[in-house]
Amino acid sequence: MTDLLWDAVGSYFDPDVMGTLPDVRVPNASMNDWQAVLDLVAEKGWKCQYTEGESVLPVPGADAVLSRPSDAECPSPRVWPADDVLAIFRFRAADEVDFDVDVRELQGQERLDVFCGFLREIGRRLGKPVLMGPEGDGGHPILGFDVEADRVVLLADPQVSD
Repeated sequence: MTDLLWDAVGSYFDPDVMGTLPDVRVPNASMNDWQAVLDLVAEKGWKCQYTEGESVLPVPGADAVLSRPSDAECPSPRVWPADDVLAIFRFRAADEVDFDVDVRELQGQERLDVFCGFLREIGRRLGKPVLMGPEGDGGHPILGFDVEADRVVLLADPQVSD
């Protein structure tokens, strides 16, 4: 299923436009949403590596991760929804699920379809939008999973090529 066409949105996957690691987030989340994402990763069988600092550990429950002291190292579950497509989740706050993706891994229609499928799976599981915006600019999403449309849509005006 193709949500977006590469020819229409490929410019948004340029590291010079979005940064190498654009921000992807689910706003208005909860600890239950974080747990639902961890459960989804396990159910889908996506490769996952959970680290705290340099230590690779079994994936704990979201409640254990989110109740860590504020000065503890930020845990980073790394999830591969497909070979060579990595999402790095950040447990910064219970009220926002956030992760980074590397736009260099998302070039072309096939990779875009994988990425959109990943956003769709998360959005459907949570019943919430999943938004992607430029690196460091979480308030201005470019594209995202739209719950009502049940697909990933472009949220910004298409860029005009010279």
